[in-house]
Amino acid sequence: MAPGATAKLTVWRKGEEKSFSLALSESPKDREANAAAPKSGPTDDGLPKLGLTLAPAGEVAGSGSEGVVVMEVDPNGPAAERGMKTGDIILDVGGKKVATAAEVRDAIGDAYKNGKRAVLMRLKSDNVTKFVAIPFARA
Repeated sequence: MAPGATAKLTVWRKGEEKSFSLALSESPKDREANAAAPKSGPTDDGLPKLGLTLAPAGEVAGSGSEGVVVMEVDPNGPAAERGMKTGDIILDVGGKKVATAAEVRDAIGDAYKNGKRAVLMRLKSDNVTKFVAIPFARA
């Protein structure tokens, strides 16, 4: 479930059932991924931003153990323009398997620094695996 969603929790305590509604927030790891994968436009180090907030799949319930989960997509960013959405799982970037936001960033940086005009991502979306090419905006 994404941050901001409400989860219902039922517990047994002293022989009685009690129900609670909990509002979910970002985990510290999600905040770290958010800092490592900025929204859109060039970064301070000159690398392109794709407009994604990411978290390792192993830390997001129901996402499995492979890849990096898209937690948020900037509606004005390049990733949104190519149809990426919250809940998608990025498996490979530029032919390299990824498991953290930093690995996604490094693979994007390698492609960008090598003069590529876009990066190809393999992702799982709605139980379908597909390839998405995300172009880089160059100054």
